[in-house]
Amino acid sequence: MNKPLTWTSFQVVNKMKWLIKNHPSLLLDGKKIQPKIGHAGTLDPLATGLLIVCTGKQTKNIESYQAQEKEYTGTFYIGATTPCYDMEKPIDKHYPTEHITDELIEETTKQFTGTIQQTPPLFSAIKINGKRAYDIARAGETAEIKSKEITISVFEITRIALPEVDFRVICSKGTYIRSLARDFGEALLSGAHLTALCRTRIGEYKLSDAMDIEEFEAGLKAEITSNI
Repeated sequence: MNKPLTWTSFQVVNKMKWLIKNHPSLLLDGKKIQPKIGHAGTLDPLATGLLIVCTGKQTKNIESYQAQEKEYTGTFYIGATTPCYDMEKPIDKHYPTEHITDELIEETTKQFTGTIQQTPPLFSAIKINGKRAYDIARAGETAEIKSKEITISVFEITRIALPEVDFRVICSKGTYIRSLARDFGEALLSGAHLTALCRTRIGEYKLSDAMDIEEFEAGLKAEITSNI
């Protein structure tokens, strides 16, 4: 599926579940079947792109899909930060950018390729002592999040138009592009946050092969019509 902007991954699954549940061909003795359905890897509400959704017996394979390499494209805003490292929260601090050149930007990407340590954002679904990190953050509290090892095999800059910088990243499971934005800004002796993000690939599955929720709904309706 191609997740729309502002939708949560859970909303996509919920919408598909409702459409499948109410499909006439899935009635058993006149009763609605409760379909098994789940997604393989959360996308933030302000991100778009590829979301693998599994149904029925394929839900057992969700972890194997989640473990696959991922590709993203997006935009960093250089010179300002937000508490959540993207645009969900307003800018909290501005930083100098006069010293930043195209050469410095390109050179700095080299610090973030290979196997590195990364600290996830507090605004994330990671559990800390049984609580979701974002619940702690939204309550105005703080907590220590341990860094973890990730792998970034490709980090390339595709456009520089300061304060905006476009990028393409290929990375391992568990990589937070919002954290990469934060760390990239710090490495530039400035600040940065994520303003756009699209997941374009998971393993061999590409965004170009995904369907919108409207296409999925239209396909179900077309199937109903053809069976009348």
